[in-house]
Amino acid sequence: MNRIEAFRGRKFTIAYARDKSGESPGATFFESLSLEDKAKLMNLFRLAADHGSFHNDQKFGDLGEGLFEFKSHQLRMPFAHAKERGLILITHGFHKKKVKTPKEEIERGRRLFREDQERTRLRLIGKRDK
Repeated sequence: MNRIEAFRGRKFTIAYARDKSGESPGATFFESLSLEDKAKLMNLFRLAADHGSFHNDQKFGDLGEGLFEFKSHQLRMPFAHAKERGLILITHGFHKKKVKTPKEEIERGRRLFREDQERTRLRLIGKRDK
């Protein structure tokens, strides 16, 4: 099952990671947002995909160990770089209610990213066997 693409830019393609059941929590979260919030996040996706830099701490956060987040006011969408060259995977989204990003959201992002990478590895192995 292919990933849902969020944005294709000059340097990166941004897509939503799939969990072990094949669902895309990031895509589900994004679709639940208002048009205004979607537009704000799409601007961040465009910046990241076209320029490939995440130097604005107000718009991009570093969660550590290769996990980052798109930031739009209280909206957060964690992401990581996938093994595939030029691919950024958004793991999920949430409304941040505290000063710091909750540890459980960081762990969820890491878990979803690992699940996506494992699904991709298994899918590639399956294609070779056929």
